[in-house]
Order: sequence, then C-alpha cells, then structure tokens
Amino acid sequence: MTERRKLVAEGIGTFWLVLGGCGTAVIAGPSAGQVGIALAFGLSVLTIAYVLGPISGAHLNPAVTIGGVIAGRFPARDAGPYIIAQLIGAIAAALLLFLILHAQVGTTDLGTFASNGYGARSPAGYSLGAALLTEIVLTAMFVLVVLGVTDPRATAGGSVAAPLAIGLALTVVHLISIPVTNTSVNPARSTSQALFAGGPALVQLWLFWVAPLLGAGAGGWIYARLFRPTVEPAVAVEPTTIGPGEPLPRPA
Repeated sequence: MTERRKLVAEGIGTFWLVLGGCGTAVIAGPSAGQVGIALAFGLSVLTIAYVLGPISGAHLNPAVTIGGVIAGRFPARDAGPYIIAQLIGAIAAALLLFLILHAQVGTTDLGTFASNGYGARSPAGYSLGAALLTEIVLTAMFVLVVLGVTDPRATAGGSVAAPLAIGLALTVVHLISIPVTNTSVNPARSTSQALFAGGPALVQLWLFWVAPLLGAGAGGWIYARLFRPTVEPAVAVEPTTIGPGEPLPRPA
C-alpha cells in the first residue's frame, strides 16, 4: 500500500503546479504573456520538487508516473493511488481559481480557463493531428528528462540539479506548445481545467489523456534502453522510484 504521506505530497505538489501555472494564465495572462506563463509552470515544478522530491518523488503528473512504471523505476501497484492524488490536487487548485475569478466583481465569463484544445480551441488554430503529435513528442521528451536527471548515474549534481533541469525542461515544453494546444503534457492539469471550462473542453479532453500517456510510454521505453546497465548485477535489486532524493540501488 502506498504510504499516505506520499499521496498527500503528490496532491499538494500538483495543487501548486496548477495554481502556479494555470493561475498565471487565467489571472495574469495578458500581462505575463506566453513566456511568463511558461516560466510559471517551470518555476512551480522547480520549487515544489525541492520540497517534495524526497517524499514522493514529486511526479505531479500521471504521465511521469506511467513513464516511471514503463521504465521500471516505479511500482505499478502504486500508480493508481498516485494518479488519483494528482487529480485531487489539480482539481482543488482549479476550484480555488474558479472561486477567485467569481469573487472578482463583474467576472462571469471564465473564457477557456487555461484549458487545452485543438482546432478552433487551439490558441493558433492547430489541427487535431498537430496537437496529437506535439503532445506525444513533448511528453516523451519531458518524461525522458525527468527519468534521466533523477537517475544518480546521469549527473554528479544529484538531487540538487534534478529539480532545476525538470523545471527548465517544462518551461521549454510550454514555450514550444502553448500556441499549439495551450500545453498539456499532464492529464491531471488538463482534467482540472476542463471540468470548469466545460463544453468543448470536456469533449476534447480525451486527447490530453491519450497523447501524454502515449508519450510517457515512449519516454519510459527509451529511458529503459538508454540507461539499462551494460552488465547485469549478480543479484536482482528493486527498481528506484522517481525522485531527486532517491538513492541508486546497489546489489546485496
């Protein structure tokens, strides 16, 4: 059974990610611009990963969790509870943003509420095919960065460098894809905003589960082959879980 404190950490971390990133988009979007929104998402992950990485691994994203399972870095039995915790945290943040906007005098139209979309709902009118390809590839690369930089064999910086690399990677992902889909690469973030945006956002939500999970599978598969030891240990060991604070396992 997954420890309760890990699930609480995932919920809090995903709450902060959605509040920081989507909150910047819906409250300060015109002044922040696309670069500011991209930085808000990246900085949200960077800051909370330092705090929660040693506790839960700071996945904050069902795609990262599934990528870890595919790569052999996270136990499949814990994936469901992690994803549920992430969804709860994301929805709680979206609810808070909803309440803030409705508390503002004269605010009745939520607009897109930082939800994701393609076609007419794409910020720059990108098609379903373009959105699907963008989300798959960028999620795969993001998951690959997360898995690689949290592997102690990959960097001498270890837990100090990992959140920085992850936050910067997420910033780059947003700089590329905000015009295409408003950037998902995270089904929990997409679900929370779509629930409040409603209508077309919910109709198109399927893509922002399917594409990130396909990308997560690809990223996990690539990682497992790039980082697989060339010499297998004589004694089998349990896989590491994802997280800046996790040690590299050693044979008994």
